[in-house]
Amino acid sequence: MAAGIRGGWRGAVYVALSTVVATGCSTTADESPKAGTSATSTDQASGATGTTAKSGATLGPAGSACELPVSFDTAEDWKPQSIDAATQAPIGTDGTRDITDPLFRQGPVSLVCEIDAKPAGNIGYLRVWTGKPGADDATTVLKAFVAAEHGAGKAVYRTFDADGLSGAEVEYVYTSEALHESSKESAFAVTTDDGPVVVHLDGLDTGEYTEMLPAYRLAQRTLRTT
Repeated sequence: MAAGIRGGWRGAVYVALSTVVATGCSTTADESPKAGTSATSTDQASGATGTTAKSGATLGPAGSACELPVSFDTAEDWKPQSIDAATQAPIGTDGTRDITDPLFRQGPVSLVCEIDAKPAGNIGYLRVWTGKPGADDATTVLKAFVAAEHGAGKAVYRTFDADGLSGAEVEYVYTSEALHESSKESAFAVTTDDGPVVVHLDGLDTGEYTEMLPAYRLAQRTLRTT
């Protein structure tokens, strides 16, 4: 079972203790996109700390820790783990696993992979979410993903290109109603023939988020279809 921590600012243990329910999700968010802004993954590959994360494993291809419609490199020492909601989601009132539980589904996508930063010295995760094929572009998918996160606001969207993939990226602020604390989060999305993919960076606080940005940028810079 995954050992993800969404923390007290989200409800408690994120996946490892899937019986703990996080503070709920809603379908709205305070979005403030800046029209006309754009960036490429290579422009921001170094992250806020000015350093580039060293590559560890490659995720996505058959036989990797997480088989995905895309592949990308994880930072050295980060530990990936595949997530199967059918066996890990909490049991609903009908006695079956509730794969729509907000710990496992956010907007149009479902959690399929979690990459733990703790072995590398940080408290946080890169999480990969996938969805069914459809007509929505990456920006539409990403806006729906953010809108489904209760407490998300001040979202700024931009576009990027990586290895022929056209994607969208968002930086936003998550505010915990319980703790009255805010922290930065980021995510990027691309669409493939097999459906959309969202990669989300979530840290304990803004300090952890900033330290983990090089790993997030590494994933974005090395992104390609499988």
